[in-house]
Amino acid sequence: MPIRRAAFAVLLAGPMSLAPAQDSSPRTPHEMRQLHGDAQAYIAMLEDPARDAYQKPNEVVAALGLKAGEVVADVGAGSGYFALRLASSVGPTGWVYAVDISPDMTVYMNRRIRDAGIRNLQTILAAPDDPLLRDASVDRFFICDTWHHIADQEAYLARMKRMLRPGGQVVMIDFHKRELPLGPPLSIKIAREDLIRQMEAAGFQLLREHTFLPYQYFLVFGLKPPGKG
Repeated sequence: MPIRRAAFAVLLAGPMSLAPAQDSSPRTPHEMRQLHGDAQAYIAMLEDPARDAYQKPNEVVAALGLKAGEVVADVGAGSGYFALRLASSVGPTGWVYAVDISPDMTVYMNRRIRDAGIRNLQTILAAPDDPLLRDASVDRFFICDTWHHIADQEAYLARMKRMLRPGGQVVMIDFHKRELPLGPPLSIKIAREDLIRQMEAAGFQLLREHTFLPYQYFLVFGLKPPGKG
């Protein structure tokens, strides 16, 4: 695989969440593993109101331009930080799959969905190497600060391609590969240019890029037309 096949392979050893490595301060890999192991602490980090200042979740969802009735898969949904917003954006005729590998996160999300009375959001307790969605069932994959957690990215992309509907997209948001005041360790980050090369090699093309996030790139990919590339 062209980019960090074992980038965070420790995921394969237990039910850590694929949720975004969002944090108000930089952490070492050891500190991140400890945090992932404490579900309540990790949820508190993901839902920290201070996160909104740099993650700009409402602006991100608005930039997606989701249409009523779309089906979105939030891979690494974690506590539902984005999933609930996505469900609101696609409306009652749309659907959102909140995909995560952590039973703790899935239970937490299921309680949120039940208590809020949300009817167009479903959790998927997935495998580390498979989002477990049906072929041709998704209009957009939304993956925020999660891709560096996937061990076999090449195989995961192949599965995602089968699960996309015609004209479907993959949205990738992740921290720039440089020293930043927050986010995952530099050693596990994926550079914007490397991600674009990886996606192109897998049969995708960059459709657009949003640059309003202070620490992250925000890239939207679609499948290359037949015969191109």
